[in-house]
Amino acid sequence: MKIPYKIYLAENEVPTQWYNVRADMKTKPAPLLNPGTGKPLTLEEMQPIFCTELIKQELDNDTKWIDIPEEVLNFYRMFRPSPLVHAEFLEKALDTPAKIFYKFEGNNTSGSHKLNSAIAQAYYAKAQGLKGVTTETGAGQWGTALSMACQYFGIDCKVFMVKVSYEQKPFRREVINTYGASIIPSPSDTTNVGRKILAEHPGTTGSLGCAISEAVEVATSTEGYRYVLGSVLNQVLLHQTVIGLETQTALKKFGIKPDILIGCTGGGSNLGGFVSPFMGEMLRGEADYKIIGVEPASCPSFTRGKYAYDFCDTGMICPLAKMYTLGSQFIPSANHAGGLRFHGMSPILSELYDEGLMEARAYEQTSVFSAAVQFARAEGILPAPESSHAIRCAIDEALKCKETGEEKTIVFNLSGTGYFDLYAYKNFNEGTMNDYIPTDEEIAAALAKLPQVKA
Repeated sequence: MKIPYKIYLAENEVPTQWYNVRADMKTKPAPLLNPGTGKPLTLEEMQPIFCTELIKQELDNDTKWIDIPEEVLNFYRMFRPSPLVHAEFLEKALDTPAKIFYKFEGNNTSGSHKLNSAIAQAYYAKAQGLKGVTTETGAGQWGTALSMACQYFGIDCKVFMVKVSYEQKPFRREVINTYGASIIPSPSDTTNVGRKILAEHPGTTGSLGCAISEAVEVATSTEGYRYVLGSVLNQVLLHQTVIGLETQTALKKFGIKPDILIGCTGGGSNLGGFVSPFMGEMLRGEADYKIIGVEPASCPSFTRGKYAYDFCDTGMICPLAKMYTLGSQFIPSANHAGGLRFHGMSPILSELYDEGLMEARAYEQTSVFSAAVQFARAEGILPAPESSHAIRCAIDEALKCKETGEEKTIVFNLSGTGYFDLYAYKNFNEGTMNDYIPTDEEIAAALAKLPQVKA
């Protein structure tokens, strides 16, 4: 049976339930801790920060399948199912015997996979009767997605955008403004924690950890508001499993068995959502895959971080999560992959990585952009810098197959487009892009400030 260039599912094949990989994990992710007491957070303690139904999803380690609300499914139908593409042109360009496929999540207004969780979180906020939500955004994909989702449900949205991305991506800001959200570069002088960070790190370009601190402060001090997060948390990875579930269905339609699954990773939302259903097969003993998470060498949480409890934010006001971390006080360089500039990693993925069920790699950004350009010229899509980390790894794996003659099947998640990242492409094309890798001393200094928590 000939495999089409693009595999499309029917509308009735869009998943109607999210898959909770924790239900199949023998060792569950460590619980979030109250930084004051050091004890696991309860639903009641989390209610001033998050929406109640989202807290229930965050804490649920046992329910394998969770129904997607009809209102969310209706919204999904605007852009789901997304295509699984057979990268024939890239295969030809590489002259590799490997078969390469990518799940394309950039076919919506936000330009990325982030809309899968944004619409779910906006729905639960509206259902709870809230006035609005606050959030952070790195490169702007999450802020764009959430502003669109909040507009759809008629609630307010306040976005704190990492300062370097706010300055580098002015048109991303305008899309967020178009959807009616307010947007503030972070760290800012509009919050107590922002002023504190600016005093301690004058001239800082910001980080996701800084923006999270500011968004949480505003949410917890403004009546009728809650905080929502675009990555890291269990609930976010849950919503993103629509990606992996659709990928599974599309592959099975044509009898395709993947050997290698690849996704970029900053906080873990796209990788976690993409690989969770396949990881479930591994955990149940039904299949075996090589799963690779790819991160920037400038912010190497997996490959150079420590598995420990840490604050999720730079201001140290959020709950403690056990994760691979560089330390909440680690401020990444002004890397162009703004969506990957987070000091920590999803607790779910951290546990799976610690158990040896997946691998991790770190790449320098010039190497990543080289792969992005090669992909754009072959496949006709300009990829986001974040997604291009997965492309770099997929190309490397395909070239290994060329050397060995193995006909492996590689599937990666193309989590977004790069049409708002032209400043970065300009730097690369003009040869002015630089690589920065933090020193061991820089990472050690940040890790030395980890909170002291008993195992």
